[in-house]
Amino acid sequence: MSDPTGKYSITMPRDLAEAARSRSGPSGLSAYVAAAVARQIERDNLNELIQVAEAEHGRITDGEIQALRDQLHQARQEQTHSGADAA
Repeated sequence: MSDPTGKYSITMPRDLAEAARSRSGPSGLSAYVAAAVARQIERDNLNELIQVAEAEHGRITDGEIQALRDQLHQARQEQTHSGADAA
């Protein structure tokens, strides 16, 4: 986020604003909100990419998703065990 900044006025529910302010820490509310917006843009971009891929290759099934989650879980376990062995 090294681009020049601008000042904007936004309206949000008071409880969200207070929760964000209490979590923002030393970087401040503006940085916290900017990071949240950046994450949302990344999610939006990912959703667009998924829509394009599914239009081209078909919908991803729940079984395929679970198989990939299982592979990721297995890889994490292997990393954890190999890291413990190295120590």
